Amino acid sequence: MKSYLVIGLGLFGAEVARKLCEQGCEVLAMDVRSDLVQQVANDVTHAVVGDGQDKDVLRALDAGSFDCAIIAIGDDLAASVLTIMNLKELNVPYVVCKAHDETHRRVLEKLGADRVVIPECEYAARLARSLVSHNVLEYIELSRDYGILEVPAPKSWVGKTILELNVRAKLGINIIAVESGKTTNVSPSANYCILEGDRMVVLGDNLALKAVQNL
Repeated sequence: MKSYLVIGLGLFGAEVARKLCEQGCEVLAMDVRSDLVQQVANDVTHAVVGDGQDKDVLRALDAGSFDCAIIAIGDDLAASVLTIMNLKELNVPYVVCKAHDETHRRVLEKLGADRVVIPECEYAARLARSLVSHNVLEYIELSRDYGILEVPAPKSWVGKTILELNVRAKLGINIIAVESGKTTNVSPSANYCILEGDRMVVLGDNLALKAVQNL
């Protein structure tokens, strides 16, 4: 079971903490505001009042024993900076930090954050993509260049096997799953024949995924 320390329980932090716990993870949620801590107390493993800027507090919580720490403090760059420095000094192996803007992102990355997210920008990009590309059912960004896309099977694929399509060589993508009705076929065999109504889950870089959308 993976363990997570979530620091900052605003809308973003609280939701991340709850979702991680729903996935069966051990979650310690922390905020300086007792009212926010109380709101998530029943939805996570542990919830405490504390300040991530205080290294002694983090040390007392044995922060270094967690698999990942998530800093969701918000717009306070100074607080985020001090918290990430504390976590790194306490040898937390993986630190994710919420940023307010690109400037905030660059600062946190230079300080050693393993991943920096700007939730508003990432959601806006995802929404825009879904609105412009009407055939896209789901898109998950893995990095700035790669993602996972779920699309209805293109008409030109129906009736052909994955081997016949040879999409890895032709398009630079991998078919990682096929959803057919209520059945999900993970890592389908090369002999799987695409059916009308199938939904394809493909992995590739953004240019390759864009090509799939245009089929």
